[in-house]
Amino acid sequence: LGPLLAGAFPQAALKKSCRLSQYGSPAYSELAEVLKFKKYYENITSKDSKCSTRLFNRKWTPNELSVPDRLLLVEAELDLTIAVLAHPTVDKLAEKSQQPLAFFTQAREDLRGCVAAEAPSHQPSGKLRHWLQKLETAKKTETASCLEYSTIVHLFQVLHDLGCVA
Repeated sequence: LGPLLAGAFPQAALKKSCRLSQYGSPAYSELAEVLKFKKYYENITSKDSKCSTRLFNRKWTPNELSVPDRLLLVEAELDLTIAVLAHPTVDKLAEKSQQPLAFFTQAREDLRGCVAAEAPSHQPSGKLRHWLQKLETAKKTETASCLEYSTIVHLFQVLHDLGCVA
């Protein structure tokens, strides 16, 4: 009977896997670890990022997007953040990034359940599509240190955007 019921209510099963409420107000310990990592990074690196792309400087906010667009935005931001934290350009960062990396990785896994439930075949709006194209271009043209700098300096914006979808 279990498989029959699961097949009868597939949408309910998907929706059940969408749990983001804990990211609306992350635990103080998580925020403290992100802040500690960000400050450590800023102390050991140059403030001159030499980036030609400003990924996180947008003329719109996530609140202006539909919920499916917000989910896709945050998923892309988390993908970039995790890639940056998992492969730091400065060896000293590898150990320091482990706690924030674990937090953002868990958030992405939780978010993916929501994307599957809320936006499985959603086509991004023009605003988001343009930003996603800008992100893909930056990944191909910017240096790893530029992407690292831009992402780490904006970790709290990623957290804010995550909270926006929560």
